[in-house]
Amino acid sequence: MNNKLYDNADSFAMSFDEEWEKIACDDLRLKIDKVFELLSDHPFLLSNPENARKMAEFRIFSLKKFR
Repeated sequence: MNNKLYDNADSFAMSFDEEWEKIACDDLRLKIDKVFELLSDHPFLLSNPENARKMAEFRIFSLKKFR
């Protein structure tokens, strides 16, 4: 996915999930910040940082996707 990044939530979600799995951190909010640092050049994060944050928090805290 690294070579094809699009300015949409689906592309960001796939990149987010991929990076999330690579980071060891028990503090979920800190882990989100670390993933965002790694994805700082993703088009969706650049154009829509507020929605990217909401989407990440929804995936982690509401869907409990990674527990």
